[in-house]
This record gives sequence, C-alpha cells and structure tokens, in this order.
Amino acid sequence: MNVSALPRLLVEPIVRRALEEDLGRSGDVTTEAVVPNDAVTTALMNAREPGVVAGLDCAAIAFELVDAALDVAVLVEDGARVSTGDGLLEAQGSAQAVLTAERVALNFVGRLSGVATLTRAYVDAVAHTQAKIADTRKTTPGLRALEKRAVRLGGGSNHRFGLDDALLIKDNHIAAGGGVTAVLKRARDWAGHMLTIEIEVDTLEQLDEALAADVAQNILLDNMTLDQMRQAVALTAGRATLEASGGVSLETVAAIAETGVDYISSGALTHSAKTLDIGLDF
Repeated sequence: MNVSALPRLLVEPIVRRALEEDLGRSGDVTTEAVVPNDAVTTALMNAREPGVVAGLDCAAIAFELVDAALDVAVLVEDGARVSTGDGLLEAQGSAQAVLTAERVALNFVGRLSGVATLTRAYVDAVAHTQAKIADTRKTTPGLRALEKRAVRLGGGSNHRFGLDDALLIKDNHIAAGGGVTAVLKRARDWAGHMLTIEIEVDTLEQLDEALAADVAQNILLDNMTLDQMRQAVALTAGRATLEASGGVSLETVAAIAETGVDYISSGALTHSAKTLDIGLDF
C-alpha cells in the first residue's frame, strides 16, 4: 500500500497526549507496585481477527516515548491485510515500560485498523465500478489526520481535511445565502484560483441551477434516490465531478456506485468503524 507515513512531528504530540491522559497524576501505579524494575520481556502485538492494519507508527512511538531504550520492531506495513494470529509489532526490553505503553499502543492500532478495514470493505464493494470511496469530516476530535490516513490505507480517498482547504456549500449555506445561484456567484467572486468549489444539491432542479451557473467543479448529490442519481449523471454529462452522499451503507454502496457517480462519501468510515481486535502477549 503506497501511503506515506505522517510526519513524526505531527503524530508524536497526539500519542504523547494519549499517554499523558493514561498516566494521569501518578503514573502506572499497578506496574510500579508489582513488576520489578529490572524485569525484561519480549511482547508481541498480534491480530485477533482479520483486517487491514493501521496505526503501527503510533504504537511504536508510544513505546519509544515511555522508554527510548525499548527495542521496537514493526513486523508488517500499515495497510497490509492481516489474518488472525499474525504478528504486527514486537517490543523488547523493560517489562514496566511495555506494560505502561500497552493500552495506548493497542488503542491506536485497534481504532485505526478498524477504520482501514471498514474502508476496504466499501472499496471492495464498488471495485466493479469507476466510483471512489471518500471520507468526511465526521472524525474523532484530535485524530482526524490519523483517521484520514487510515481511510487511505484501506484504499479510500480523502475529502477535505478542514474548513479551510475547499469551499463546500451545503444546504444551510444555500438557505442563508439566498439560493444556489447567489451563493455560487459569491463563491466565484471570493475564491482564489487554487480553491476548489463544491455545492450540495438536494434536487435535480438545484442541480440544473448549479450547472447553469458553471462555477462548481464538484457537485454533491445529497440523499438522492438511485433514479435521481442516474438522471443527475446524464444531466451533468461530465461537466462536473459528482459525489453521492447520504444513506450510504455496505448494503447500498454498490448500487449507488452503479449509477455512474464519481465519488461516494460516507461518514461511517470514521464514525461507525468497529475497533479491530488487537492483542499484546508477553
């Protein structure tokens, strides 16, 4: 999977905050109470169910932040499909350090692998079409960059990362701004040439109006029926990229893709992904 790692400068503060949250005011009191200071161990992180793994960089950083002397080896690449029992990461050294970092490391890998695994299921479901699966901004606060990378590791595409990197005119913007034509005119006059403009439409009439304005490069078809989406594809005829959203599930995504839309975005990739079962055994 050709998805670059995020810069450590970005990832490390997120992992550090998670460790600080877990350590609290007094540190790992259980481990300090019962595990000798000189105890050493070899611990193996493994998959307890099949899936697509993500977040191993976060896990490695967690162990290293607790004890830089730990020998940490990542055994598979992020984005790899793994089977039950596959080893993912090995940590050797202080048993106290491994125990202290264990839960944070597992939380990151389980959560992000769950996102990557669910994304892969969506991508596989539409593989017979030209449609691409995309995420949304419905991410866990503080984890957006990590979760969006997990989507890419699962074969999906990233929608905008935040409010600042594209204009996405939604129904409430249209209502507050005086209608489709009015908001598109304002967007055209305001945006620089590097900013992409996308508008959400609920009806084919709104789609006609958006196409007539000839401003938006992308048009989001919100909660349309399959028949409406097929009509939208025919009406647009390649003049804009079409994105379908709303009512997307594993049961519906293939039929949506078969209408001919270019992208299908789903918040479920990040807000409803089941954590993959990952373990750590001494």
